[in-house]
Amino acid sequence: MFTKLFFSIARAFYGIGIAGLGIQQFQYADFRPVILPAWPAWMHASPVPAYLVGALWVLMGFMIAFGKKIKTVSLLLGGLLFLFFVCFQLPYTLFTSPNAARHLGVWVNPLKELALSGGAFVMAGFFNDGTGTIPKSPLLHALQSLVPYGRIFFSITLFVFGYSHFIYPDFVAGLVPAWIPGHLFWTYLSGILLMGTGAAIILKFKVKQVGWLAGLMLLLWVILLHIPRSLADPCGDKGNEITSVFEALAFSGTSFVISGLFSKKHRSVA
Repeated sequence: MFTKLFFSIARAFYGIGIAGLGIQQFQYADFRPVILPAWPAWMHASPVPAYLVGALWVLMGFMIAFGKKIKTVSLLLGGLLFLFFVCFQLPYTLFTSPNAARHLGVWVNPLKELALSGGAFVMAGFFNDGTGTIPKSPLLHALQSLVPYGRIFFSITLFVFGYSHFIYPDFVAGLVPAWIPGHLFWTYLSGILLMGTGAAIILKFKVKQVGWLAGLMLLLWVILLHIPRSLADPCGDKGNEITSVFEALAFSGTSFVISGLFSKKHRSVA
């Protein structure tokens, strides 16, 4: 009973994170950069596309959070996020951005979207919705083939973000709450932990334990870092601090569910 409740809560973390990003698109009448970059311009010329995608994200996020058609919705969400990553984030970051692929910082939003896509596929691999484990729809069947890569999409982001702690230590240290001493120590330690987590999940090394600890670490960051920063500056950079709360919450839920995928007692659950 406790195990089922635990993973239901972890799933809710992911779903609420997705829904929160969708709600923000209504608040700012535009796409969140983690979903769609500044390119193509025509997608930003009117708020309608952002509203439509925002509404879809809210619907799918809450359906996942409340356990409604989890597998089907997660597959569709993972496919859409991956489509946005391949068709918009990658071309913009590589060719169109003013700083096209010149430094690691420009990859933040593309990698976050890749991680969110991976999270959706992780949810689809762990939970079922009562329709069977093999989707009958050709589209869903095709998306099902991406499920094993969900943890890899997520882990790539963790590894690269951990590496970035060593590339931009002063910036990351500035994010550590002032009341916590040793900012550079925590910067480098968290970088090591993120890189280690990403590598361990990709290599399938102690994934049950690593996923659980990473989920706890990310949840602590939500509580100690992201929520206080969002309360201190809720409107700065169009609510970017609040966006970070939703992203980190979704990543925490993903890590927890990944730990369940590698449990000896794992089976797809509703």
